[in-house]
Amino acid sequence: MTPQRYLLAQAYNNAWANHRLLKACGQLSAEEIAAPRTSFFPSIIHTLNHNLTVDWMYISGLEGDCIGAAAYEPEIPCPIFADLDREQRAADHRLIDHCRSMNDNGVSAEVRIPRDTYVEIERADLVLLHLFQHQIHHRGQIHAMLSGTSVKPPQLDEFFPSDPECVALRAQDFTELGFTEAMIWS
Repeated sequence: MTPQRYLLAQAYNNAWANHRLLKACGQLSAEEIAAPRTSFFPSIIHTLNHNLTVDWMYISGLEGDCIGAAAYEPEIPCPIFADLDREQRAADHRLIDHCRSMNDNGVSAEVRIPRDTYVEIERADLVLLHLFQHQIHHRGQIHAMLSGTSVKPPQLDEFFPSDPECVALRAQDFTELGFTEAMIWS
């Protein structure tokens, strides 16, 4: 598997995990999603917004025009879950589109991320790996917070096993997302 194909598969997996998590969170009332909880961020909606704003920053950098700290203003740009859901899904599609468009040069391209006192310069593949890990980390926190609600946390630890039973388990999600196995692996 080429680095580009690997990163594209990671982008699809990221979108799939976000889809499963957002479907679960969408079953919560506005009060439940905003309720104070124990985690790095104080609520599910706050943590979901953090993931979104970090996506905005890094995806804009990967696209060549990083918005930097502007991504974090306001801290919770989508306090209403429906808005958050729409924006996260759009960010997931931007990330997939970016990974699909990369060639070998794109994998090693320079990405410039403005910080408070300097501009961080990283390879695109390293930015992507960081972004995927960031998402996994905070999805895990949201997963744990869901355990304290009436909604069962979804399984998020799959990575597209080829076993026919695993393919069948993700078929409904893929239909909802408009994904096919061929989109990921071809």
